[in-house]
Amino acid sequence: MTTDTDTDNGTQALLNLVALGITVHDLSRPYQQGMPQSPNHPRYMHSLPRRHGDAVRADGGSAANDLIVLGTHVGTHIDALAHVSQGGLLHGGLDAGAEQAGGQFLHGGIQDVEPMVCRGVLLDVPTALGLETLGGGYEITPNDLHHTMKVQGTDLRPGDVVLVRSGWGRHWHNADAYIGHVSGVPGVGAPGATWLADRSPRAIGADTIAFERVAPGEGHGSLPAHRILLVERGINIIETLDLETFATIGVHEFLFVLSPLLLIGATGSPVRPLAVTASGSGA
Repeated sequence: MTTDTDTDNGTQALLNLVALGITVHDLSRPYQQGMPQSPNHPRYMHSLPRRHGDAVRADGGSAANDLIVLGTHVGTHIDALAHVSQGGLLHGGLDAGAEQAGGQFLHGGIQDVEPMVCRGVLLDVPTALGLETLGGGYEITPNDLHHTMKVQGTDLRPGDVVLVRSGWGRHWHNADAYIGHVSGVPGVGAPGATWLADRSPRAIGADTIAFERVAPGEGHGSLPAHRILLVERGINIIETLDLETFATIGVHEFLFVLSPLLLIGATGSPVRPLAVTASGSGA
């Protein structure tokens, strides 16, 4: 049970950290037309329906505005539990067909995901294995995850947000390579997802489009980690994270901040996750 004293002490500790100096690391990818994304979702589009000079006020002032269209699973985003069903059922045994009646999920939609301000942990798998990046289609196993924790001297605690780096993010500027339809994409498989879920994280993320291992040439035809995390265990998934620059500082524990848009009934939301560290942390 959290007491008022615990809350006061935690608030003071956070204020002390801010006073000493913090560094905020942006873990999101920029939204721009043509960026890598899953072919299963509406692409990102941006236009200026109103431009400066289209209408000019008497005082000479003018304004421009934007129209943005995108799927909620494009770019850096978080999956709601309603994103995936298995055998017609969502997490908690809810009937997927009944829940989506009316065009929105009032149970398991992104509105159920509360803002996150909690401990974050980076599991930098390729670095722990002595590699720059994992190969296409490489499956991150429980042994890999355990080894990474041991090498880093990092533990996982209930309520953490766990970010798994594969190194695949270095392909971001080559859309075909990053999507990896031919090569496959590294990530956890079913055993790795179960291993992570058993540690009761608040959410799990990765630096790839689909979070989990994608076999060469198979695309997103089978995503067992999504089934385990979203449907069976009720754990949200964060995808398309930018972990490359952050990994270079060698910090594996940090304050993690993320808030989805309050999109009632949606199956996901764009996010801009942040890792907050004490100034001077890392290399």
